[in-house]
Amino acid sequence: MKLLAVRRLLRIQRVVIRYQLDEMLFELPLPFWLRALSCLLPWRWLPRKPLELSRGARLRLALEDLGPIFIKFGQLLSTRRDLLPPDIADELARLQDQVPPFPEEQAIALIERQLGAPVSELFARFDSQPLASASVAQVHAAQLKSGEQVVVKVVRPGLKPVIRQDLAWLFLIARIAEKASADARRLRPVEVVSDYEKTIYDELDLLREAANASQLRRNFDGSPLLYVPQVYWDLCRHQVLVMERIYGIPVTDLATLADQRTDMKLLAERGVEIFFTQVFRDSFFHADMHPGNIFVSTRTPWSPQYIAIDCGIIGSLTDEDQDYLARNLIAFFKRDYRKVAQLHIDSGWVPADTKVNEFEAAIRTVCEPIFEKPLKDISFGQLLLRLFQTARRFNMEVQPQLVLLQKTLLNIEGLGRQLYPDLDLWSTAQPYLERWMRERISPLHLLRNLQQQAEQVPHLSQIARDTLERLQRSQQREEQRPNRDQWPLRLLGAALIGAGTLQGLAPLLAAWPAWLMVGGGLYLVLRR
Repeated sequence: MKLLAVRRLLRIQRVVIRYQLDEMLFELPLPFWLRALSCLLPWRWLPRKPLELSRGARLRLALEDLGPIFIKFGQLLSTRRDLLPPDIADELARLQDQVPPFPEEQAIALIERQLGAPVSELFARFDSQPLASASVAQVHAAQLKSGEQVVVKVVRPGLKPVIRQDLAWLFLIARIAEKASADARRLRPVEVVSDYEKTIYDELDLLREAANASQLRRNFDGSPLLYVPQVYWDLCRHQVLVMERIYGIPVTDLATLADQRTDMKLLAERGVEIFFTQVFRDSFFHADMHPGNIFVSTRTPWSPQYIAIDCGIIGSLTDEDQDYLARNLIAFFKRDYRKVAQLHIDSGWVPADTKVNEFEAAIRTVCEPIFEKPLKDISFGQLLLRLFQTARRFNMEVQPQLVLLQKTLLNIEGLGRQLYPDLDLWSTAQPYLERWMRERISPLHLLRNLQQQAEQVPHLSQIARDTLERLQRSQQREEQRPNRDQWPLRLLGAALIGAGTLQGLAPLLAAWPAWLMVGGGLYLVLRR
């Protein structure tokens, strides 16, 4: 293992030298001692012809040369536009998903080992030539014995040892960068690598992807907006996923979509509606919606339906994040910058001691020039990006769930404008958000919350009874010690009174457990 790690390090070193990535490092304001130490690197004394490439292009080509794991890291890194210079982020966004497939013999052997039977017994037909090959897995077409057309996704063999080695080196490089440069510390490289570590290991577990796909399918069951292929759970394992094969038009194939007379305006608007439905109705959104994972059904071009695949990366928001995000977006629409600033502080996204007036002025500086443009000329995703960058100046902490959200929104908006250049994302999103906010404070929603609280009553009542029994036993012991202070019990009794009264006021809750708590509390407070 150590020998493999050393070989990998030498390989990384050769790529760094070839693409002159060390020059990028020394463009930073490094300490004097580190600059002096760099003079000891042997290749810096050798003549090198400057590459006629931008720094972003050099980094992108280096990641491609280092293989699938670094390619995947570059793809994830490209989503951190709140941390990267624009020229580097743009280049990393160009990384291709397609990589050379691994041998079919290895794929078949892994499938048979995972499923415990030969492919000839598992499938009526299995195509050894892969349909597609990505950085961590590849896909083969097959047919079940029962006749259904399926795809078989299989993880690349031998990835985990390589991942562990590559992650170890990435962490080492990130820590060195953080210690060497204040600019690097601002970019939080160790945190970026940590996010990547979680993402890559999650993507290696195809049972997790299958579970995500099943949940997303249930969320849109019967919906005209989105179709998610069925998962065949009996044939799924950690490294093998079998699901329904879909036949649709790639969303970027505009010529074919036009030929079947697809309603492009409705298609673009439905993409926006799907995004906001996933984020605010379900709090469960597909966070890898690049064009390679999205197709359009051929069944009803006048009422087009999306098809989504590859649910390996899923994002979610807490109720608090949903609420603050919706209020922020609505405040942006209304140009209420004061409220935007205050919401950022209230949500904890920026420090509590941030001066609201200064933060409001910074947000206004970003937004006002944009609002002077026609709505159709405004990029909502880019506005959100600039706002995140502005908030970072006020020490806004990076929120991983919001980074995934930003990445997905940028994908959706870019795709929507490609399908229908006059897409007005704002006019599509604002009514949805306002309707969601109205529903959130509706009596029906409040009633559901009360019902959920009522489900906790038996448990709370048992806790109250147990507490009273313990207090009675404690009281008996205390009576044998007449000089001890009784204030702890009385304080607990007052707490029981308050909790029981609040519970008793809820009209849908059973009243007797609440008043039992009140009675017990009064007993403790009034007793001598």
